[in-house]
Amino acid sequence: MVKKRRSTTSVAAQPVVSIFEQQYRELRPRAPIPAFDIRFRRFTSLNTTIRLREGRLHVRLSDLLEHAPETVHHSIAHILLAKLYRKPIAPVHADRYRRHVSSEAVSRQAEHIRQTRGRKRILTPVGHHFDLNEVFDSLNMRFFHGLLGKPVLTWSAHHARRMLGHYDAAHNTIMVSRVFDRPDTPRCAVEYLLYHEMLHLKHPVRVKAGRRCVHSREFQAEERLFPHLEEAKAYLRRL
Repeated sequence: MVKKRRSTTSVAAQPVVSIFEQQYRELRPRAPIPAFDIRFRRFTSLNTTIRLREGRLHVRLSDLLEHAPETVHHSIAHILLAKLYRKPIAPVHADRYRRHVSSEAVSRQAEHIRQTRGRKRILTPVGHHFDLNEVFDSLNMRFFHGLLGKPVLTWSAHHARRMLGHYDAAHNTIMVSRVFDRPDTPRCAVEYLLYHEMLHLKHPVRVKAGRRCVHSREFQAEERLFPHLEEAKAYLRRL
């Protein structure tokens, strides 16, 4: 018996297309309305993209947004079109969309699809010059009384310079860029990067008045306790 593969894309219904056409007319009242190809896809996050190709606008939205209120669809259309045509984004639309995706229900759904659909590439915590397990254990005893649960630790696949470190709550993983795994890297730089991500473990992201609070006051206060903070930050700036 051959199982039918589940489609990862669904074509948007006409009301959604009409919303995009309406927002296009408001942003570009004198331009002819192009054809829209709008689809909801099974992304691993709340992705929204728009591309103009051969006179047709291709819009791809996370299926998590398919059943959002009509007002939110208006805001999504306005934001995407404004960005594409370099128009100012109306604060009312930016605020409405931010409040929707930051709501407890949507945040919970987004976290769930990241866990179930996303795949995390885990390499190894043991580098050529630094062992992230050893660094984590040392920091845990020095700053957290050994009480912080250890997540999955891994070096990145590439020598990334944009994302130097990252804590992924959905997969309980801390990634550190392999650009630091070399003999001339001061240990304090690796320790600071890992310490910063460990603080995300202790101080999870909170939502206040529709806004995500990533680095709370408590987070920042503890970050300043790192003894070689300025030395480490100076090294990161040189990168």
